[in-house]
Amino acid sequence: MAERLLETLARRLVDDPDAVRVEREERDDVVVLRLHVAPADVGQVIGRQGRIARSLRQLVRAAAGGQRKRVVLEIVD
Repeated sequence: MAERLLETLARRLVDDPDAVRVEREERDDVVVLRLHVAPADVGQVIGRQGRIARSLRQLVRAAAGGQRKRVVLEIVD
């Protein structure tokens, strides 16, 4: 669920929505979501002083609230 939310939000933020994809990796007690965007769109996803990235992280954590694992968002170009 968190992956789809992240992908949907990211597609609306960037200029190249076709380049957006989310990978999920589960480690011991952590779920890592890697958000891949076009290199030119990284700044748009991070936002001024990281505000958009911080908001995306909060939304992803809230969407994955039922899990007992910690959720980490990484932004990759």
